[in-house]
Amino acid sequence: MLNGALLALNGWALTRFAAASTPAALGLKLLGIGAATSAFLGAHVTASIGGADMPVVITSLNSASGWALCAEGFMLQNSLLTTVGALIGFSGAILTADMCSSMNRGIVSVLLGGATGKKKAGGGGGEAKTYDPHTEASVANVAGRMAESKSIVIVPGYGLAVAKAQYAIADICARLVKAGVKVRFGIHPVAGRMPGQLNVLLAEAGVPYDVVLEMEEINDDLPETDMVLVIGASDTVNSDAEDDPDSAIAGMPVIRAWTAKQVVVLKRSMGSVSYAGVDNPVFYNENTDILLGDAKASCDALQQALAEMV
Repeated sequence: MLNGALLALNGWALTRFAAASTPAALGLKLLGIGAATSAFLGAHVTASIGGADMPVVITSLNSASGWALCAEGFMLQNSLLTTVGALIGFSGAILTADMCSSMNRGIVSVLLGGATGKKKAGGGGGEAKTYDPHTEASVANVAGRMAESKSIVIVPGYGLAVAKAQYAIADICARLVKAGVKVRFGIHPVAGRMPGQLNVLLAEAGVPYDVVLEMEEINDDLPETDMVLVIGASDTVNSDAEDDPDSAIAGMPVIRAWTAKQVVVLKRSMGSVSYAGVDNPVFYNENTDILLGDAKASCDALQQALAEMV
């Protein structure tokens, strides 16, 4: 209601200012009202959006900056500003649409902080799901299986970015490659806080670019992969996106980690839920083990254990 009222005030000031018949003093006041309401709305709307939606917010704000530049070009009768602004605006809008599609969200739902257009966990009013007990693994057990594997795919998520565990993962990757293990990374389009954040974090830690693959590039290889190591990700590897039409993330493109021979999930606790607020049946599969604990502490422990093995 507050945002709507301020938007209405902003629109009123815009129409009055554009009338061109107002005195200069009133015109400056209207311009000040428009600037103040725009600044507050920009901060307030963005601050209320969930952290996992930040990739979409960034691309939409980037698009908005292009349209502002385009408008400036019209006002100044500068075709260069108009053209460049239109390019930025359209490219940002297209990227925003792609990101929303990857998250199975609508732009209105994102900008309103999930207030509309988002299914609740369990969706469709169906009965609550029950799962088999999960299986926990120790650091030594996981490290041993990693050292014995021929191929490993690491799927990092928002949890890895928060824990800042990329350096430990980079060292683990280097040790395994040196021992003859084929290691690759599978990156979901909306993993992390912003588009490409995990790619940047891995590059910063020294992970070779040619082993960092997109979702479409890695999915077909997963059935032949000995182990998938999921770090701080849930919605992006949730099989319900493909299997349950009533799920809150139904239709969302996901990395099919569950198709690998073994799956190990690094998770803070079984009580924590994903951003979408849904449980992940992959965590309870027979071929899935859970390594509980902080992602940074778990990765550091795996790094130390592998150092003693390979």
